[in-house]
Amino acid sequence: MIFITAKFPVKPDHADEWPDLSRAFTEATRAEEGCLWFDWSRSLDDPTVYVLVEAFRDDAAGAAHVQSDHFRTATAELPRYLAGTPDIVNANVPGTEWSQLGEMAVSD
Repeated sequence: MIFITAKFPVKPDHADEWPDLSRAFTEATRAEEGCLWFDWSRSLDDPTVYVLVEAFRDDAAGAAHVQSDHFRTATAELPRYLAGTPDIVNANVPGTEWSQLGEMAVSD
């Protein structure tokens, strides 16, 4: 799978509304056949930073994502709300699902 993590530094006056600003992009991406997950979190240390964790089935699914209309729309519209260019880590990793964190296993 293609595993991507990106940090989005949002302008302070738009930080609280970022979930709504990115909602159409998020929903359209989650509906893609090759999208395994597309999840946003807000930084605990800096409320103007959102972290996106996303995964796509394979290179073809990743290519379909960046060629989609909603990706083009997002890259045209969302940067105006950002305080800087997002940082990204992009890697191909084996598998298509999350693994469990054995060191924090919860027993019943």
